[in-house]
Amino acid sequence: MSIMNMTRLIQWVAATCLSLASVAGYGQQQAMYTQYMFNGLAINPAYAGSQGSLTMTALAREQWLGMDGAPSSQTFSMHAPLKGRKIALGLLLTHDEIGVTNQYGAYAVYAYRIKFRKGTLSAGLQAGFNSYRAGFSNVVVPQGDDASFSSDDLRSFLPNIGAGTYYSTDRFYVGFSLPHLLANPYPGEEGSMAQQYRHWFLSSGYVFDLSPDLKLKPNILVKAVEGAPLEVDINVNFLIKEILWLGASYRSFDAISFLIEFQITPQFRFGYAYDYTLTDLRSFHSGSHELMLSYRFLRKDKKMLTPRYF
Repeated sequence: MSIMNMTRLIQWVAATCLSLASVAGYGQQQAMYTQYMFNGLAINPAYAGSQGSLTMTALAREQWLGMDGAPSSQTFSMHAPLKGRKIALGLLLTHDEIGVTNQYGAYAVYAYRIKFRKGTLSAGLQAGFNSYRAGFSNVVVPQGDDASFSSDDLRSFLPNIGAGTYYSTDRFYVGFSLPHLLANPYPGEEGSMAQQYRHWFLSSGYVFDLSPDLKLKPNILVKAVEGAPLEVDINVNFLIKEILWLGASYRSFDAISFLIEFQITPQFRFGYAYDYTLTDLRSFHSGSHELMLSYRFLRKDKKMLTPRYF
């Protein structure tokens, strides 16, 4: 690594530490994704249009495999900049299942993008809803007459809006977002404290050249939500010959992860991540698995647009 790149790495780490020190709040309640650095629209609406062309990404995560009622999450996103305009549009579909609860989400995304000499600054908004259902009638209890698990399932329609900002260059990105601004209450007994808490996401990353065929990309994601500890995800990825990504992550208080991604064609990406839990829960499951597929539509008259590292 050159002295210049080493200096940039030190500056990036220092800036990250300052950002961590300035974030006040607590950890995460919303569905987590190990491959957040390749699935940006799931956490930040301002990410829309950042790939320079229509991009579709599907991700499936099975958490704590082998444990009954463990979280299962899926997302599908598509987004693209409008030709000749500063606007990008997108769509985000989500599904989260934990135990007997199910949530489906659908959000339309709008981003306004301003290009500078070295990068692009984007401000994004999203609006949509979550459809929530708790199937308590499916719960089997020994007594059979527990009032907490009546035959009446709970359903609710939860509209919401979100916002974010995102700045990126060919080698650097930083984003801040609040995907759900409204603290909607979940259905339940009167006086219940269950609600959609606001989540703050701060993410950043940088690509360094180690050699002509090897690049280093550190990433960081800070997640904060009221009532839980601050959560930090630190990731390091190596890119080999612009084709193969190999990486590892540490998620505070939770897990270490291993990632692999193939740039199969200039348009098509495939990624896989495995999480090994650091908590006592590891005795009850075989880890968490995450698959990602992404396709970027390129113009036929261009073999490859500017390489996208995030």
